[in-house]
Amino acid sequence: MTTEFGWCYLPAAMPRAARFIALLLVAVAAACGPEKPWHATNITGSMPRLEFSMVRASDGTPVTAEEYRGRAIFLYFGYTNCPDVCPTTLANLADVLHRLGPDAEKVRVLFVTVDPNRDGLPVLKRYAAAFAPQVEGLRGTPNQLADLARRYRVAYSVTTKPDYQVTHTSAVFVFDDTGRARLVTLDTSDTAGLTEDVKRIIDDR
Repeated sequence: MTTEFGWCYLPAAMPRAARFIALLLVAVAAACGPEKPWHATNITGSMPRLEFSMVRASDGTPVTAEEYRGRAIFLYFGYTNCPDVCPTTLANLADVLHRLGPDAEKVRVLFVTVDPNRDGLPVLKRYAAAFAPQVEGLRGTPNQLADLARRYRVAYSVTTKPDYQVTHTSAVFVFDDTGRARLVTLDTSDTAGLTEDVKRIIDDR
């Protein structure tokens, strides 16, 4: 005689301790099955925790990553005079926030300017606020910016002659509410998929 447990069949005559261990192994095997795929790239365990020291444009307050513990974080480097990629990316992230509904309050988008010479705090404040209340501009000293960019392997450059030009990596990083790096993407156009990813991170407690 056998007893059905999901896909596994265990002999009814099996000793109780052995049956318990067998059932436990079945449960562990189920939990360790293939993980549901992410829409963004999973970088859990391969990038450092969120750490920085900068000034928040909305209120001029010096802040560190500790200020944002307890919330999922989008981290994106750009500049306010960016003609296309930056506003498109932030608009997509704003759509993700809209799709999250009430859960949007559990998320912050940190927009780090790579052009602090032109992006003063008032300019950065107005720019970030135009996308969503959860989007916050951050501005650092050259060393603070370089340290943060190096930490996440983000490249950027600013040249002023003969023309003023700014270039930067378009990666968007996602961190969970403890500051762990979880995801990265170079394309935010799939806002429905990105929303699903962030919702999973929010619910993964």
